[in-house]
Amino acid sequence: MSGHSKWSTIKHKKAATDAKRSKTWSKMSRDITVAARVGGGDPSSNPRLRLAIDKARGANMPKDNIDKAIKKGTGDLEGVAYEEILYEGYGPGGVAVMVQALTDNRSRTAPEIKKIFERKNGNLGATNCVAWMFQQKGVIVVARADVEEDQLIEIAIDNGAEDVTTSEQIYEVTSDPSSFESVRDAIRTAEIPIQSADLSMVSENSVALDAEAARKVLVLVEALEDHDDVQSVATNFDISDEVLAQLAADR
Repeated sequence: MSGHSKWSTIKHKKAATDAKRSKTWSKMSRDITVAARVGGGDPSSNPRLRLAIDKARGANMPKDNIDKAIKKGTGDLEGVAYEEILYEGYGPGGVAVMVQALTDNRSRTAPEIKKIFERKNGNLGATNCVAWMFQQKGVIVVARADVEEDQLIEIAIDNGAEDVTTSEQIYEVTSDPSSFESVRDAIRTAEIPIQSADLSMVSENSVALDAEAARKVLVLVEALEDHDDVQSVATNFDISDEVLAQLAADR
C-alpha cells in the first residue's frame, strides 16, 4: 500500500479553498493542453487526453475551461508552449522523490524546485538517480466503507488489475497502464465510488518512516505539490496507519 496514496486520501477529505481549487484547475488545464498537443484533440483516440479530461471533470472544472485547454493544445487558440520535465531527488530518511512538471520556462522552474528540496531537508539529484526505482501503474483508490473486499477484488482482477491492497480506510487497486481504463470503468459500472484514479509512478521498494521522518517528508511533498509548475510528485515512502492517523490529527 502506497503511503502517498493513503496521505492523498486524507488530504482529499479536507475542504478545498477557492485558491486551491483555482490552482488545481490551472494545473489540469496545462495537462489537458499538453495531452492535446501530443496526441490530438479527440479524446476517443487519445488516452492521455481522456484521463486528463476525466480528472478535470472530477474536480468540477467548467466545460468551457476544458474546451479552451484542448483548443490551446491543438493550436485553435493561442496558448503557452509547455515543456515536460522530470526532477529527481531524495527526501528525509532517504526517500526517493520524483517530480513531474510542465513549465514554460525551464530556467525559472529548475532553481525553484532545487530550493524547495534544500529548504525542506531534501536534495535534488542527477537524472535517473531514482527514476529506475519506479514504474508507471494505474492506481485506483476506493474507500473500504463503499465496497466489500471480495467484490472489489473480483471486479478488479477480472478486468486486468494486478493487485488490490488494503489499509485501514482504503483499497488501492494497481494495474498495468494498458488495463487502467478497463479496470476503472468496471468499478464505475458496478456503481462503486472511486476516490481517485490516475496513472502514477510507483516503486516496488518502499522506505518505512516513523512519525518524525514522515512529518518532514510530507512537508517536502506538499511544498513541491504546491508549486505552480508541478503536476505530480511520486515517492517510495511507507507510513503505517497508526502514524498516518497521528499526522492527520495534528493538522
